Amino acid sequence: MPTTRTSRDGFRMSDVLAVALIVIFAVLPFPDETFRAGGLLLIPGLAPAVIMPLRRRWPLASLGVSLTCVVAVAAAGSISPSALLAVAIACFAVLDRLGRRIGLLSLGVSVVVAVLANGWALGGDLFDSTALQFVLLIVLGGALGDTARSRREFATAMTERAERAERSRDDEARRRVAEDRVRIARDLHDVVAHQIAVISLNAGVASSSLETRPERAREALTTVRSASRTVLADIGGLMTLLRADGSDGSDDEAEFRPQRGLSDLDALLSGFRDAGLRVDLRRGRREIALSPGGDHVAYLVLHEALTNAHKHGRGGTATVAIRAEGAAVHLTIVNPTATESSPPAVGNGLRGLQERIAAVGGAVHFGSEGGVFSLEAWIPTEADTSS
Repeated sequence: MPTTRTSRDGFRMSDVLAVALIVIFAVLPFPDETFRAGGLLLIPGLAPAVIMPLRRRWPLASLGVSLTCVVAVAAAGSISPSALLAVAIACFAVLDRLGRRIGLLSLGVSVVVAVLANGWALGGDLFDSTALQFVLLIVLGGALGDTARSRREFATAMTERAERAERSRDDEARRRVAEDRVRIARDLHDVVAHQIAVISLNAGVASSSLETRPERAREALTTVRSASRTVLADIGGLMTLLRADGSDGSDDEAEFRPQRGLSDLDALLSGFRDAGLRVDLRRGRREIALSPGGDHVAYLVLHEALTNAHKHGRGGTATVAIRAEGAAVHLTIVNPTATESSPPAVGNGLRGLQERIAAVGGAVHFGSEGGVFSLEAWIPTEADTSS
């Protein structure tokens, strides 16, 4: 609708001006009698004024009528300045509306017809200075039309580019929001799910041992209290991270996130052993040097695998092997499964583990065979990551 309103406003102003100029040039008394189209010659001199208001809708028709009037006046031995001016205005419209290829072709035809018609009226003189001025006026009209079209196309291209940039920013914002949601869900799983599993398992141990082994129940309740404090502290740190707007320019993400590593392995295994899972640890003698991110991912691998072994395994046993292999640390966790035929279900924990291991350049493989579930992970060492 704004485009239509603009075109109507243009019709009211510029078209009235074009018609007025054509009428003035038709009745203007030029010194040279050749440029005076009086009597019946006023009809072809004024005829282009009728079609000029329609030149935007039918630019080629307006140009054709104007050229016809130029030739008709020339056939009577005169030159019509008003018709030549109408040709210049029509060339402007053709270049502006129909593009450069059709516009230049139409402009070339108009110049040739105008030169020949003027030469016919002047008895073969093709280089009369006054007549050539009108030819140059036609060329100027075409050039201005091409300039107007180029400026309009440039403005349209800039507008479309700005809209595309805005859409790209919106898409990027939506993508980052989606990534943040995945990260938050993964962090909540790391922070909450494992500790809640420990709390649930120890609560069950305390409930079953309350009458027969009260000391065992007290140990389980102590573990529940410790795990509750840990999960509350971790959730508080995660909430602090989510509420931070980062306006101070500092990166405090590492401060709030739970960055446990293999140095906490003994405490991790102790917690599972207290919950009733028998863990056999096999550790290589070679020293392991992991980056902070890789060390945290290694801890999460063990945590996730042992939690699944305790919740879904059979017999309450698991074997953990940690050894260095070349430029990577090889983690293996094996435990009996509850059923021998059903394949392991890939839950959110294992999916998140795959993403975290891939983020540090590692690899993971897990599966169930012969009633035994195994999870193997390869995490690059700090030297390999830095290279």
